[in-house]
Amino acid sequence: MSTTRPCSPGDRGQEPSGAQAAPEEGTDVLSSMASVAVPVDGAAAAPSAPRQARRLSFDGAGAVVPLARDFARQALHAWGWLPAETADRRAAAEDVLLVVSELVTNACLHAQGPQDMGIAVDNKVLRVEVSDLGEGQPAPRTPHRAGRPGGHGMFIVQRLCMDWGVVRTPGVAGKTVWAELGAPA
Repeated sequence: MSTTRPCSPGDRGQEPSGAQAAPEEGTDVLSSMASVAVPVDGAAAAPSAPRQARRLSFDGAGAVVPLARDFARQALHAWGWLPAETADRRAAAEDVLLVVSELVTNACLHAQGPQDMGIAVDNKVLRVEVSDLGEGQPAPRTPHRAGRPGGHGMFIVQRLCMDWGVVRTPGVAGKTVWAELGAPA
C-alpha cells in the first residue's frame, strides 16, 4: 500500500476535484450538497459510468465524525449503494463509512481537525479524501498489536482499501489523505 502516491495506480490519471462552492451560512450542509457528474479522464463518459462527486467543508462544524458519516451515508443513498440489496453491498457500504470515520478521526487526533472531505465514485472505485493542516505522515502502527487500545485507524484503512496515500502541495500547509475502495458488484 502506498502512503505517498498522489493518485491510485492505473490509467485514470489525476482525478478532477469535483469540488463545489460551500453552502451559504446557516444552510444545512448535508441537504445542500448535490452530486456532480464528471466525465472520467476528461472524455465523454458513458451514461452508465459518470463520476459522481461530493465535497463537505468542516469550517466551523462541531461533531465532525458523525457529520462526515452522515454526509457519506447520504452520498451512498444517492448513488444506490444504500439501502443495500445484498450482504456484499451492505458490507461495502459499511466499509466506506468505517474508512470515513477513521480518516476524519485521524485528522481530529493528529492534525488539528479536518478542513474538508470529498467522496467520489465511478463504476469501479469509490474514493474518500480528507484534507487537514497537519504536517505528520499517517502510517499504520507497526508492529500492529490487535489487543492494544488505539492506533488502529490506518491499519483498518489499509486492510479495507484497495489503495491509499497522501497528497501534499509544495508551499501549502497540510495534506490530503485519500483512500479507495472497490465498488460492489
